[in-house]
This record gives sequence, C-alpha cells and structure tokens, in this order.
Amino acid sequence: MKTITAHAVKDLRLEDHPEPVPGPGEVLIRIANGGICGSDLHYYNHGGFGTVRLKEPMILGHEVAGRIVALGDGVAGLAEGQLVAVSPSRPCGHCAFCAEGRQNHCLEMRFYGSAMPFPHIQGAFRELLVADAAQCVVADGLSPEEAAMAEPLSVVLHAARQAGSLAGRRVLVTGCGPIGLLAVSVARAYGAVEIAATDITDFTLEVARKAGADRGINVAEAPDGLAPDSAGNGRFDVLFECSGVAAALAAAVPAMRPGGTIVQLGLGGDMTLPVQAMTAKELTLRGSFRFHHEFPLAVEMMQAGRIDVRPLVTDTLPLQEAVAAFTLASDRTRAIKVQIAF
Repeated sequence: MKTITAHAVKDLRLEDHPEPVPGPGEVLIRIANGGICGSDLHYYNHGGFGTVRLKEPMILGHEVAGRIVALGDGVAGLAEGQLVAVSPSRPCGHCAFCAEGRQNHCLEMRFYGSAMPFPHIQGAFRELLVADAAQCVVADGLSPEEAAMAEPLSVVLHAARQAGSLAGRRVLVTGCGPIGLLAVSVARAYGAVEIAATDITDFTLEVARKAGADRGINVAEAPDGLAPDSAGNGRFDVLFECSGVAAALAAAVPAMRPGGTIVQLGLGGDMTLPVQAMTAKELTLRGSFRFHHEFPLAVEMMQAGRIDVRPLVTDTLPLQEAVAAFTLASDRTRAIKVQIAF
C-alpha cells in the first residue's frame, strides 16, 4: 500500500508499505479521503512547529474517512462496506487525565501524524489503515469528503464547549482558515445572534459569509476594521481566535465586551498578550486543545444538516498528486480545505 510520508522540509514521498491485518477489536479501512490540516502543513513547510520537530520519517494525516474492508475478531456494531469517519484520538484510558474524562490531555496519547513524542506516531495518510473499532463512527448519509471533516469539526465543537453557551451572543472569529470557518458555522448552529469574521484575504472572507458570518473584515486592507466595534467599551461576547497570530488577538481585545471570553484555538507559537487591557475588561482566556467526546457529535451534526462542511472543501486531488495538494493547501488565497482522494 502507498503512504504519504514526510522526511524533512519539503521532502514528501509516496512510499510502499506492507498491507496491514486487523487484530482483535480492530478493523481494516480502505481510506477514501483525507484532509490536509495545518499541522500537516507545518511538518511539510517547516519540519514542525514550535519545539515539535520531525526527527524521523513520519506518515502524515489525521483527518480521514473510508470504508471497512475487514473486521478483526470480536468487533460488533460495524460491517464491511460501511463508510466510517475515523477519530485520530487514541488515549490510553488509564492515566490520571483519562480517569478525569480529559482524554484530550492523555499522558500517553497516540494521535495520528504527531511528532510530539519520539518515536513519532505514524499518521493515517495511507491506502489501508488498521484502527480500533472504537475510533470508527458510521457516517451513513454523508459523502467521504464530508466524513473526513469530522476531525476539524470536533476541534471546534470542543472549543465551543470552552466558550459556554453561544445562544444570543455576539461572536468574533479571527482567522478564516478551516478551523475559523467551522467556528463560524458552529456559532451559527448554536444560536449566535451576530457573527463577524476577520482575515487577510477576500477569498476566505467570502467563504466565511457562506458559512454564516454576518460580516467579513479584511484586516490587511483595513487594519482598523474593528474600530467601530470597539466603541462603547466593545461589542463581542466571545472571540474564537483561530489565527495563532498575536496581532490578531491584540486587535480584537478592544472589540470585546467586559466579561467576555476568548477561546484560543490557533497554534502559531508563543504569543505576546495584551494582559493589562484584558485585565481591565475582566476577560477570560480559555485554551482549547484537540477533542475526544465531540467526535461522534460532529458526525451527527453533519448528518442532521446542522453543519454543512461542503463549501470548505475547495479542492480534491488524487494520491499521486500529494505534493501538489500540499502546495495548494499552503496557499490561502486559493484554497480552504484540500483533500486527497486515496
């Protein structure tokens, strides 16, 4: 079987590996679609992010869906031929954080395509994947393209839990990559009364409007675009900061109402925060990292039509064009979510 393996910066290879066999409690999945995530792009373009660096060849990918082709012993509730979304979250189940129900902070997490530990956790960009049956959520009624979006949607659903109720709230989203655009969709689905989004390209802001944003502000063309929202000590109750850029957070703080909540999703390295301004407004800063329990909910929300992820999948390229897919996914003026068809 073929895999998409990163060896170093801009060194992405299609490699041959033996076909795997499912063991007890496992299923064999023929991957149909896989979405290129921001972390995949960091490994491809920079060899990692922050202190996390590639130290050995690593198969990339963690946003995948496919069809079951074989069942291991003892697997119940699944059948050959079913389309499943595959959660990349594989907590140990026995550490202190798993016992607290905080599996996303598992001390022995095995998350597909992660160079955080060494040896690295190999990813899911492969033609055939063996997964635990518990990772698989049946995606009846969805296309493979939609099912592969369950992972990034889960990230945002977890962030929404960090924010608290969004019903009747005014929401600001900074950064309109896939996560920011899903934040717009989730805020709309959860009853936000007003949603504004900022980014640096008109292309992404137009997609934000399709996803449910009432306003899009191009802060590259209008750096003071949030100034009207800052009058009267701010307008927004909740900020989903999805860019990982310190300047975006600093520009958004004046537009926040006193007592508002900032949920930080963007991972762009260390950020300098306007602590004094945040203190004076009594703002709450909440981090949001990965997900666990939200994965089945993501599939259910797509199946129920509460969230439409299709406008975000702007391009799908075949496996043989993996390098071109990663190059395209790196260009936010042309692409939102690029998927690979396996």
